[in-house]
Amino acid sequence: MSGHSKWATIKHKKGAADVKRGKLFAKLIRQVEVAAREGGGDLDANPTLRTMYQKARDASVPVDTIDRAVKRGTGELEGVTYEQMAYEGYAPGGVAVLVDVLTDNRNRTGSEIRSIFTRSGGSLAEPGAVAWQFERKGLVVVPRTADEDEVMVIGLDHGLEDVADEGDTWALTCEATSTADLRDALQEADITVESFDITMIPTATIPLAAADEAKAVLRVLDELDDHDDVQAVHANFDIPDDLLQQATT
Repeated sequence: MSGHSKWATIKHKKGAADVKRGKLFAKLIRQVEVAAREGGGDLDANPTLRTMYQKARDASVPVDTIDRAVKRGTGELEGVTYEQMAYEGYAPGGVAVLVDVLTDNRNRTGSEIRSIFTRSGGSLAEPGAVAWQFERKGLVVVPRTADEDEVMVIGLDHGLEDVADEGDTWALTCEATSTADLRDALQEADITVESFDITMIPTATIPLAAADEAKAVLRVLDELDDHDDVQAVHANFDIPDDLLQQATT
């Protein structure tokens, strides 16, 4: 999980640039809308919606914009119907990649996702070829300065399953439905939460030891992540800290 979670944290920190382009807003609003459509508009009864709603708020999406997305999802307002899909493929080095998509045109999106994989030296895979290598979990990231024992004590009462040392941060994993509860409990204890998400965690990772290979993998992940219809990109690589720094500068 190490390399992937560190890459996810880097993407979170780079989010300010996406906000300026409006891409992050659009992606978050789609996630809110679909979460409301699938589980209803009650934040207390729909933990996925609660998580996506708070992600949008943390990204400074206006409350009325989020509320309209919830109403579109529940059918109170008319809106575009997005189809939730997952594409599976391989990046260079045999790294497994799972791509979460919300689209109103699956043929267009499928063609564009295939093109990204192909021109990067990767390949699109058949459904089921990659998904079994991931588990749906909550991921909460807190600074490494937070006391590990305190994090553990609080976390274990709120669904915490594992704590990973990621250098500058602790990466906390939990069941997807516990993500918001774990985040809230940490914040109530005055522990800073750098990021949180419902994500797909790889059950095993592929180590990348060469700079060129690492850059090739990160390049395809960035291209996929930059696509308007792509909501999240998951991969099963692990990169040492120093190599990750080289590959992202």
